[in-house]
Amino acid sequence: MIGPHATDRKRDGRTDFDFFLGRWTVHHRRLTEQLQGSHAWEEFDATSVVRQVLGGLGCIEDVVMDRASGPREGLTLHLYDPMARQWSLYGADSARGTLQTPMVGGFEGGRGTFFAHETFAGKSIFNRFIWSDITDTSCRWEQAFSADGGATWETNWVMEFVGRSRRDSAREGGTKTAGQDQR
Repeated sequence: MIGPHATDRKRDGRTDFDFFLGRWTVHHRRLTEQLQGSHAWEEFDATSVVRQVLGGLGCIEDVVMDRASGPREGLTLHLYDPMARQWSLYGADSARGTLQTPMVGGFEGGRGTFFAHETFAGKSIFNRFIWSDITDTSCRWEQAFSADGGATWETNWVMEFVGRSRRDSAREGGTKTAGQDQR
């Protein structure tokens, strides 16, 4: 069926990141060198606070990482486009101070997958984020790069989030409105 009713039947994903609202403790594992065949991982912890913005069409994550090289701050802006029914994730950190190429995608079956085409170390690559293992008190994020058009992927950063219950997170980090999805 073509027309507005065909689009209306698609799932509205504006509540997909509601699980993420609140305060989190995050354990990071990050490859020390990406796309170099490295097996050396840097591990560090962080604190992340996520709040809802734009009446639920987005959220902002503010993170402070405690790395061996010194503290680093990060920010991720998650924006939902209700017409396209997809999310765009824009990241920035205190090392560069600029918005990075947005990761675009969405959630299906409790898993979020987001992609971008970008340049890394002078090479054209694909970047992929996966959100998985989502519960009321934890979730997992991972980043992978592909330098061969998506044929193979190197996972280079994994974050394990541990937080508060959904009820406490909504009260502290954002607001919930009647009728929002329950996971």
